[in-house]
Amino acid sequence: MYTFSTKANTLKALYGNLTHSQVLPQVSFKVAQPINYEFAEEIFAEFSHVPLIVRSSALAEDQSDQSNAGKYLSILNVTDVDKLLQAINDVKQSCLDNANNQIFVQPMLEDIDCCGVIFTKDPSNGSNYYIINYDDVTGNTDSVTSGHGKNLKTVYISRQTGELNEKYSKILSMVQELECAFECTELDIEFAIKNDLIYLLQVRKLIVNVKSIDEETQQNLLDITAKFIENNMHHKPYLFGKKTIYTVMSDWNPAEMIGLRPRPLASSLYKRLITDGTWAYQRNNYGYKNLRSFPLMVDFFGLTYIDTRVSFNSFIPADINNSLSEKLVNYYLECLENNPDAQDKIEFDIVFSCFFFDIENKIKILKKHNFSQKEINNITTSLLNLTNKVINIQDGLWRSENQKIKLLEEKRKIILHSDIDIISKIYWLLEDCARYGTLPFAGLARAGFIAIQLLKSMVSVGILNQIEYENYMQELNTVSSTMRTDSINLSTKAFMQKYGHLRPGTYNILTKRYDEMPSLYFNKCMANEISSESNHFKLSLDQYQQIKDMMNKYKIEGDVLNLFEFIKEAIEGREYSKFIFTHTVSDVINLLKELGAIYGFSDEDMSYFDISNILELYNSACDIKSVISHSIQQGKSKYEKTLAISLPPVITNQSQVYSFELIDIVANYITLNSIEGEIISDDITALNISDKILLIEAADPGYDWIFSHKIRGFITAFGGANSHMAIRAGELNIPAVIGVGQKEFNRLSTYKRLLIDCANKKIEVLT
Repeated sequence: MYTFSTKANTLKALYGNLTHSQVLPQVSFKVAQPINYEFAEEIFAEFSHVPLIVRSSALAEDQSDQSNAGKYLSILNVTDVDKLLQAINDVKQSCLDNANNQIFVQPMLEDIDCCGVIFTKDPSNGSNYYIINYDDVTGNTDSVTSGHGKNLKTVYISRQTGELNEKYSKILSMVQELECAFECTELDIEFAIKNDLIYLLQVRKLIVNVKSIDEETQQNLLDITAKFIENNMHHKPYLFGKKTIYTVMSDWNPAEMIGLRPRPLASSLYKRLITDGTWAYQRNNYGYKNLRSFPLMVDFFGLTYIDTRVSFNSFIPADINNSLSEKLVNYYLECLENNPDAQDKIEFDIVFSCFFFDIENKIKILKKHNFSQKEINNITTSLLNLTNKVINIQDGLWRSENQKIKLLEEKRKIILHSDIDIISKIYWLLEDCARYGTLPFAGLARAGFIAIQLLKSMVSVGILNQIEYENYMQELNTVSSTMRTDSINLSTKAFMQKYGHLRPGTYNILTKRYDEMPSLYFNKCMANEISSESNHFKLSLDQYQQIKDMMNKYKIEGDVLNLFEFIKEAIEGREYSKFIFTHTVSDVINLLKELGAIYGFSDEDMSYFDISNILELYNSACDIKSVISHSIQQGKSKYEKTLAISLPPVITNQSQVYSFELIDIVANYITLNSIEGEIISDDITALNISDKILLIEAADPGYDWIFSHKIRGFITAFGGANSHMAIRAGELNIPAVIGVGQKEFNRLSTYKRLLIDCANKKIEVLT
């Protein structure tokens, strides 16, 4: 058995004693040792004058409670004696805090095939995965550890996984040998591969401060998940499509709205109000297939995913025949499987769900996938008929949706001011929110998407340019633009009366409402000034005529003014309806807090409560405390499992449950602006976001407060081109990158300053 020592001593002990990896030779010495030219010359000669690496080996590194990784200096590619002497002195200066610290010199590995870092457990939650972060592109040995690598791949492998490809099998053989050598399953390993040989560059104890479930229990959870997925990878009654794909960011985008690992209350609220039935009911009302008996969102021990086969079925016009519907869904699934990075853009990049001005050009792709011209014509005609019904300025469904939303406000006040008990208030607020809130919101969201699609297609066909599109979006009168003005003009009391119900994390009981902690979110002296220099949108006579001609050509009903009235009211209506229904959700959460407090449960406890239990409490005589307690205990048990497993953002087959690579996501760049600035990703409050670039993992409507401050821009891990935050950024002309994915988000979070160039769609690291 080996024990952990300094970096140099640990590698020296392993030198020549490993079967599945090699350790490079070294010369090591204490920093207290005098260094001169002759000493450096001896070292250089010992390694036959090859390029060298000079590394620190400090006593403060690789301790049982902290690693101090990256604290001390290492210098690569030292090519002569003078440079070696300088490098030794530079490294020495970085670790003079202890005379017993060491420096060691090794031959430099050049032209490597791969380098990487392996964690033998997930340090974030203690779960039982091998996590391999590697670079097989640049040939640099420090591209992973330096944090500057852009070509990094991240692979998760369950510790009990069976079959793996040859490269990973060899790496894991090295890892498992080290686990046995140190009798430790918590290791942090740096390695490189050259000519099929694995070189061990460092091994130390991995600091894991979170205890997770045991390997056997985790394996059982993965087996159950894999079986569930396998059972759904074939035809299902009443559904078109031969298989399915599960994603975290498609359609109603749970990753953005409730997070990757939502607590049971947030997840159950989202299911109750939207993804169990409301979404399908309203989509069917708008002319699509009836999917009312199919939940859109599934969960794997609490990790929430969209069933894209169900989603794709719901985007097919109701009058498309069965054989063509089957063909379409299978085509959509194939596109997503081949382009998993499009999971958050399925309506823009994969699905044909409405008519738009350049549809003839885009729908031609179906010919390459064995669709006949007759079938393409049928799809196009159905989409035109559906779109004409939606955009109708007189009796389009979206007109009545706005009235329902107003009715919700009245009903909310009636319930809150009534004399009924707390459970009844929660029950009826949920019922009303589903019927008069999220149902019309789902309709307005559909209308809003069609509006955006029509507007963007005007850019695609050359009627508008991108700047005109941005100007149009900025002139919309939405909640965020009004809120921005109100934050300056209204008193704090008046402002909170209007916006106080909002909270970051609409469904999260653990986040504070604006009115519960206004100083956390708002600071009057930091509110944005309203720009008077915005470029106004104005159609020229030529543009007006071009749109009119295209509407006549494609038989889009109404006139140009009607069309723009629809576009404006649909987008504004979507954002307003979201603002209104979240008031009811916020009140439900506050009442749940009160209910918990009555029976001795904290807000933390209630975050594990399943909202479906409200029905039992409402319609049956029962021990209320016992029902709540049982629900909380079940929720805590489930959430422990939620934290213990990791799954890929896109699941195409059951084998990915056991091992997967994180995919690169193509992000959505909002505006054409370019900005640079300091980033902030933790502890975002009103006092520290001015002039910063914000990194927000998942930003829902409760994050509107950031727009009342002088932020430079923001980046989110999750969200799509048509998401709430994308609309907000566009209308306020704030540079934003929406939906970069978890992998890229984590990478960017390690830096200090970034450049966001939206026009050229790139993010550059400055420091």
